[in-house]
Amino acid sequence: MKGLVPLLLGIFGTFAFSWVGLIMIPNAQIGHLDPQIEEDGTDAYPAPRSGMAERGRKVYVSSGCQYCHSQQVRPDYAAADIERKWGERRSAPRDYIFDRPILLGKMRTGPDLANIGKRAPAVDANAPAPDATNASATAPAAARGATPASAPAAPSGSPPPGTATAATSPTSGAAAAPAGPASSSPAPNTGAQTADASNPPTTTVGPTGLPLQYSAEWHHRHLYDPRSIVPESNMPSFAFLYEKRRIAGEPAADAVKLSGPKGEPGEDEIVPSYDAKCLVAYLMSLDQSHALKEVKSNSPASPPAPGKAAAK
Repeated sequence: MKGLVPLLLGIFGTFAFSWVGLIMIPNAQIGHLDPQIEEDGTDAYPAPRSGMAERGRKVYVSSGCQYCHSQQVRPDYAAADIERKWGERRSAPRDYIFDRPILLGKMRTGPDLANIGKRAPAVDANAPAPDATNASATAPAAARGATPASAPAAPSGSPPPGTATAATSPTSGAAAAPAGPASSSPAPNTGAQTADASNPPTTTVGPTGLPLQYSAEWHHRHLYDPRSIVPESNMPSFAFLYEKRRIAGEPAADAVKLSGPKGEPGEDEIVPSYDAKCLVAYLMSLDQSHALKEVKSNSPASPPAPGKAAAK
């Protein structure tokens, strides 16, 4: 009995010391971070998400996506995340100040999603794709501002190639997509992240007939039938977020385009529910590419301006 009190005090002290070291001190250091803002009051990062993206986050959690996907880019000394092009820098506490709870995740049955919105291709015919991982290889020539070899010569007085608008630019097998609310180009961080998949672009299909990777249409097809995009995928289908219905009159503009074993008969169509659109909006809002002052970026330095020697 004489040693019971010291034993209890030792146990209590151990837990108290751990609680202070693991909870109190980190919370005092990083628990009250604010968005990073430039000296002129612009370029706030991160910014609150749109209502659709915030609802999509709840769908993401309720569907258990965090069990197979992480949202943390680890530093290059700890993992090969940056080498895999999952991010340009490691994740930092400031990236998550608007997330409750924070969906860091630890399993990587699927790829990390911290920057999947950054990886989405541009759907504006005049905008370059923000990520060259896959978009540059799959985007049609018109979407990259190039004139296809099979396009007819421009008549006299026409603007030079690459300056045509989305409605008039030449195409090679796929119409150039107009910009819309679902545009996946990374917007400047001057306001809320308003990625909205409620009105997906009419055409985001590449030369192979598949949707451009990480476009809104690609996400919907991937969610409904993952193996139609990646044959070896072990991701479950989220078909419960979609409605199969008989086509009445004109097909729905946002219907999922399918082909292969799960291709639906011509009389039916697969239409995303509002929750499916919100989930896609959330995925397309995930972007941690903004430079942070407290984190060293792994991006290569910009080349010197023409006519100027690089500083030694």
